Amino acid sequence: MSQTLKNLTVEDARGRMLDGAARLGVEAVALSQAVGRMLAEDIVADRHQPPFDASAMDGWAIRRADYGAVDSFAIVGESAAGRAYRQAVQAGQAVRIFTGAPVPAGADLVVIQEEATRDGERVTFAAGDNPKTNIRPAGGDFRSGDRLLEAGVRVDPWRLSLAAAAGRAELSVVRRPKVAILATGDELVAPGGAPASDQIFESGSFSLAALIEAWGGQAIKLAPAADSVEAIAAAVAGAAVDLVVTIGGASVGDYDLVKPAMQRLGLDLRVQTIALRPGKPTWFGFIEGGRRVLGLPGNPASALVCAELFLRPLLAALSGADAALPFGVARLAAPLPANGPREHWMRAARTIDAEGRVSVTPFPDQDSSLVGVFARADALVMRPAGAPAALAGDLVTTLALARA
Repeated sequence: MSQTLKNLTVEDARGRMLDGAARLGVEAVALSQAVGRMLAEDIVADRHQPPFDASAMDGWAIRRADYGAVDSFAIVGESAAGRAYRQAVQAGQAVRIFTGAPVPAGADLVVIQEEATRDGERVTFAAGDNPKTNIRPAGGDFRSGDRLLEAGVRVDPWRLSLAAAAGRAELSVVRRPKVAILATGDELVAPGGAPASDQIFESGSFSLAALIEAWGGQAIKLAPAADSVEAIAAAVAGAAVDLVVTIGGASVGDYDLVKPAMQRLGLDLRVQTIALRPGKPTWFGFIEGGRRVLGLPGNPASALVCAELFLRPLLAALSGADAALPFGVARLAAPLPANGPREHWMRAARTIDAEGRVSVTPFPDQDSSLVGVFARADALVMRPAGAPAALAGDLVTTLALARA
C-alpha cells in the first residue's frame, strides 16, 4: 500500500473524500415533502403578491378626497377576502372591508373600524386630520418576474411558505444521497436483544442514521453482518446507494475484515489512515458502481467525530450544498496540556456569557469509547498536531454540534 495514503492530515483526507463529489440528480417533489431538501431551480414569481391592492385592516374603503369633505358616507357594499366588491367607489360612498380583501377601484383610503361610527346604512369617521392609508399595494411582497429563491438553498419552513405563496405545488430539488450503514462485529447485539456476557449493544448506526437524515441524506441500515469477509461483502454488494458507511473493522487485526470485503467489490482506496485523534483508522475509497465507502472506527466517539469532520461535508457536496464546515472560534475556560503528533478533536461544552462571548470547556476524559461524554457535549475543540500547552482564555477552533 502506498505510504501516500497513510497518516494524512485531516484537511488532506477531507479534500480527497470531496474530490469529484458533486450534486446528484434532480427530482420533483410535492411542496409538503420539500422541507430540508436542496432547491435545484430558481423560483421566479409569475404574478404579484398580493395580486391586488389589499386592505391592511378591518374598516371602510373610501376616496381620500372625500375624507373631511363629506360628513356622512353611504354604505354601498362589502369587500371580504375572496369576495371582492366589483364596482368602483364613487364620491360619498363607503365599502365595508376586511383585512386582506381587495380594495375596490376608486378607493385609496381605508379608515379603521375603531375610528368609524355606523348608523344604519351610513357611516361617519373620526380618524384625525391625516389618517393612515392602511392599504397594502399590489406587489408589496413580491412582483411578477422577481427571483424569490435561488437554486442551491435549503428549503426551510419559511422558504416553503414563499414558494407556496408563489403558487408552486411542487419543487425541483436535488436527490437525497442514499447512504447504507453497516455496523460489523460479532460482539454487537441490537438494542432490545439479549447480549451474552462478552457482547454489547450496537449504538453507532442509530446516531449515524439520525445525523445522515439531519444532513440531507437518506439512511438505509443494513443488518449487521457477521465477522467474515463473505458476509460483509454480501451485505454491501446489493445496496443501491451512493455511499456506504461502515462502523468497525477499520483497525489492524485478525478480525478487521471490512477492507478485505470491500476489495472483493473492487475497492479503490484513497485514504488509508488519518493523523487524527480520535479516528486514525478512518479510511475512504470507491467500490463497484462508483459507490463511495467511508470506513469509520468502531469506538462511538471516534465514529461520531469522524462523521462530523468527513461525512457531514461529503453529504453536503452530494446534496449541492456548501461543503465547508462551519468552524468557529471560542476561548478556553480551562488550560490544556500540549498536544501530541495527531490533530485532536475534543468533546467540549460551550457557555455564552451575557455579552455573547463563547467559551468552551473540553471534558477531562476523552476516551473514544465514551458515549456519555458525547451526549453531554455540544461542541468539538480542535488542537493542532504538536500544539503547545494552552492557557485559559486562549482562542481555539471549534465546531458546534447541533442539539435539538
